[in-house]
Amino acid sequence: MIHFLREGHISIPTPLAKKAMDMQQKLIQHRYHFTIAILASLIIALLSYVAPRLPTILTYFWPLFVSTTVFLVAIMAFGGFSQLATDAHGEKAGEGLLDYVAAFRPEYTDQEPQKFE
Repeated sequence: MIHFLREGHISIPTPLAKKAMDMQQKLIQHRYHFTIAILASLIIALLSYVAPRLPTILTYFWPLFVSTTVFLVAIMAFGGFSQLATDAHGEKAGEGLLDYVAAFRPEYTDQEPQKFE
């Protein structure tokens, strides 16, 4: 392919110029992808600049973290004791309470269940 420039000069494209044209076509073909990637990068950079730092968050929420830790340790400590107590009664944990609430066993009720129509 021969290109004519002004003043009668002729330009024959080199392989490097052809690669540049192919690259430009590919860039145009994927322009939306590049735009989205650049916008996402800008948004992430802006949010990381505006967001508070980790030590600030930890100093603000340390009472909540400590109280939650103490609560979970207490649950684990007393969880072993209550598990031994339910094993002594010979029933699964919470099964008696569920049966009582559901009125499944007749010994929990004094009279027959009423049917409302």
